[in-house]
Amino acid sequence: MAEKCACSIGRASRGKDERTSGRFILAAAAALVVWFALYRQLEPLSRLVAFDLFGLEPESRAGMAVQFFLYDTPKILMLLTLVVYAVGVVRTFFTPERTRALLAGRREAAGNVMAALLGIVTPFCSCSAVPLFIGFVTAGVPLGVTFSFLISAPMVNEIALVLLFGLVGWKVALLYLTTGLGVAVLAGWVIGRLKLERHIEEWVREMRTAAEAGEAERLTWPDRFAAAAEAVRDIVGRVWIYVVAGIAVGGAIHGYVPENFMAALMGKSAWWSVPAAVALGVPMYANAAGIVPIVQALLEKGAALGTVLAFMMSVIALSLPEMMILRKVLRPALIGVFALVVACGILLVGYLFNAVI
Repeated sequence: MAEKCACSIGRASRGKDERTSGRFILAAAAALVVWFALYRQLEPLSRLVAFDLFGLEPESRAGMAVQFFLYDTPKILMLLTLVVYAVGVVRTFFTPERTRALLAGRREAAGNVMAALLGIVTPFCSCSAVPLFIGFVTAGVPLGVTFSFLISAPMVNEIALVLLFGLVGWKVALLYLTTGLGVAVLAGWVIGRLKLERHIEEWVREMRTAAEAGEAERLTWPDRFAAAAEAVRDIVGRVWIYVVAGIAVGGAIHGYVPENFMAALMGKSAWWSVPAAVALGVPMYANAAGIVPIVQALLEKGAALGTVLAFMMSVIALSLPEMMILRKVLRPALIGVFALVVACGILLVGYLFNAVI
């Protein structure tokens, strides 16, 4: 009798969870419909405000800059909110512990590819570089595979990918995805061949960690939606100011920088433009959401695609703050090799696309 009661309670609980999950999914679908309806009105609204309300001329420099800002600001913030929410749901299936378990014991060739792919969907930021690195090393993940993950996670940024798709089209977004993954896989493989484990700080090698079981399997859909909403509050709350600043810079470039000037500075004909773009990007501290509007404006003004991609990748993957944080676990020689290998990969991407496109 007791077992029957327990089974009945369990079925009732599962039924309640399923009904709750269904309501959440329907609400999410309705919100998505509203989102698309608003998104389609952004361009005419920006023109209405800039040219009718403010009285600016459509062909004037000020008019072009203001309309660019008024259109791109809500557009990028809406795209950012949507993609962070969607990726927040996806990430509930890929905890750092599960990622570590998937990569441990893999052969390097397959491990580099899997690590680069997992880097797109797993949580990563500069502040998490140290604990992730320690967890991977102590779990037996090869050093080269670990670096494929650490390169891919910030470089092939899901926010940048979706924003590029929305702003400059699927071809550029696909190029960014494939080349970023290629750099991550190749750089991790090269670092693995160099056998640089001795350049990991001694205290990291001496650590031993117990395997942790992930909690993703026990999460309900309402739990996953709640985690995604929290990700939106956290990420969008932190980066919106960079987005607005990036759009302001992009608007200034769009309205005031002559096309022939940008084409000469970052065009295909200037052989030095790709290394200059990488050198310019490294000391910059910006996130993907803030740099994409600048990328859009540079491309519209005639900058070469390879040069712009190299600039974007260097800003995202070779930032000085991340290098400083990684210094806690890596000796300078290994950080130098990491930066050099990634920079060479980015330069290769820049020259390759400038040559073929």
